[in-house]
Amino acid sequence: MKVDILTIFPDFFSSPLDSSILKRAKDCGKVKMNVVNLRDFASDKHKSTDDTPFGGGAGMVLMVEPLYKALESVVEKKDEKIIMTSAFGKRFSQDMAKKFSTLKHLILICGHYKGVDERIKELFTMEEVSVGDYVLSGGEFASLVILDAVVRLIPGVLGNFDSAITDSFYEGILGYPQYTRPAEFMGLKVPEVLLSGNHEKIRLWRKKEALKKTFLNRPDLLDKKELSDEDKKLLQEIQKSEGLIEKDVS
Repeated sequence: MKVDILTIFPDFFSSPLDSSILKRAKDCGKVKMNVVNLRDFASDKHKSTDDTPFGGGAGMVLMVEPLYKALESVVEKKDEKIIMTSAFGKRFSQDMAKKFSTLKHLILICGHYKGVDERIKELFTMEEVSVGDYVLSGGEFASLVILDAVVRLIPGVLGNFDSAITDSFYEGILGYPQYTRPAEFMGLKVPEVLLSGNHEKIRLWRKKEALKKTFLNRPDLLDKKELSDEDKKLLQEIQKSEGLIEKDVS
């Protein structure tokens, strides 16, 4: 995958792109990352990329001209997707990350201030994406979240891809509890089933615990998930054992 990041703060990405999974993705040749400074495409001596909004009001707006020129410099007009971080966008999700991870070329525009000149959306086809219902100092933070979530799903980036497919949200629910050595610490023992060597019992325990976490912490996820007969049976067991209010899972 090729990734172009359009930003007015290119130095923001210096450390993150050279750390952890993103660095590994670059080093193994799975992802080529390019940070584009929008100020390089400004037309005035002050390298201005924002201005006050027409019609008045507080705040600043990213100008259309430098953004247009920057996009023109990276768009190849074949297999790319342009994403703009924006409070107006669709909520970013694991399903989005999966879809984006199959792209050959991803272009991330780091939104800023009160937004961007709306005309850029008429000149280029793009998708606006929000990482949550809260305010950040800039789209650089959101772009980094999106990039990390996407890149780790590209086969070959993680040492063991099973690590990605057992993450929370990958299958639409939260992840199950994890344990490692020692088997006992300060009187607290690892669940016996995990030491049993019985793979089917371990699978069922993990699924049940994952469903329990989801039911207690994020029941909204269950409303969106197509539950199997096994899922429904396990949820009923959870409700009985926890004394929870009955929930329709049919």
